[in-house]
Amino acid sequence: MPADRLVAEMVPPPRFDSVRFENYHPDPGQPSQAEAVRVLSGFAAGLGDEGTARRRRWFKREAPAPAGPSGIYLDGGYGVGKTHLLASLWHATPAPAERKAFGTFVELTNLVGALGFQQAVTALSGHRLLCIDEFELDDPGDTVLVSTLLGKLADAGVRLAATSNTLPGKLGEGRFAAADFMREIQGLSARFRSLRIDGEDYRHRGLPAAPPPFTDEQVTERAHATPGASLDDFGALLGHLARVHPSRYGALCEGVDAVFLRQVAPVADQATALRLVVLADRLYDREVPVMASGVPFDAIFSEEMLNGGYRKKYFRAISRLTALARDAA
Repeated sequence: MPADRLVAEMVPPPRFDSVRFENYHPDPGQPSQAEAVRVLSGFAAGLGDEGTARRRRWFKREAPAPAGPSGIYLDGGYGVGKTHLLASLWHATPAPAERKAFGTFVELTNLVGALGFQQAVTALSGHRLLCIDEFELDDPGDTVLVSTLLGKLADAGVRLAATSNTLPGKLGEGRFAAADFMREIQGLSARFRSLRIDGEDYRHRGLPAAPPPFTDEQVTERAHATPGASLDDFGALLGHLARVHPSRYGALCEGVDAVFLRQVAPVADQATALRLVVLADRLYDREVPVMASGVPFDAIFSEEMLNGGYRKKYFRAISRLTALARDAA
């Protein structure tokens, strides 16, 4: 996949094509949600054509407007609508699409890997806004790499917005994720305003439990009767993912309308589990339902993994795969 396509595809995924601030429905019991809409709407309104504004001030001899935060950080648990709000910010920013970029933290690190650091800086420094979804705080190397990249972009005038997750076990303990974020991005912290968004996971709010797995025969029969379906044995799919760079998982999903998996089993090693997380994100972005046999999705990661350094990713993948399994059912 050519490098210029990687940059051009940094837009909100299909699931978030139509989201806007207007169709985000704040929970009346969680005032932080409505406050986030208000702050982000104002942030977007301030991201017009800065060059025109500078010229207007020069001709009128006006003093420049006071500098506000160049970044917004959305801190909250799973399923409170952070990605909806981040994509809404992208849509509401009055700049052409080629001057706005939207991607996950993993996609951004993949971009740097594909282009090289300096070329990535060059490719993004002309943007008005960069939105980073699911900022990962569990890999020091990648975090320092992206922090350095963001520093270069912020110095070039790019405005930044990011989301991350508070672990379910940490909800109610104050600004856990925000504190981690500000510490990890080091010198960038002063550029960000942190917004806490409280609430329950909308993917599971008031809904029945995840459907039980189907049989191999049911999965096979439904796959052959479904247009645009893929049908794989789980082990064979994991083997294939090991031979495809994660930056291409989005392209791997193109033209697939439903995924059918046989013999889903617990994942044995960390590298395989992390590849599965990326695939789950790409399927969720594209609203591709997943019908499976074997163990339920909340049993594919071991307790050791769920308590380890990458636990944020695994909890997110379980939440999203469960939602896709419910769609398939």
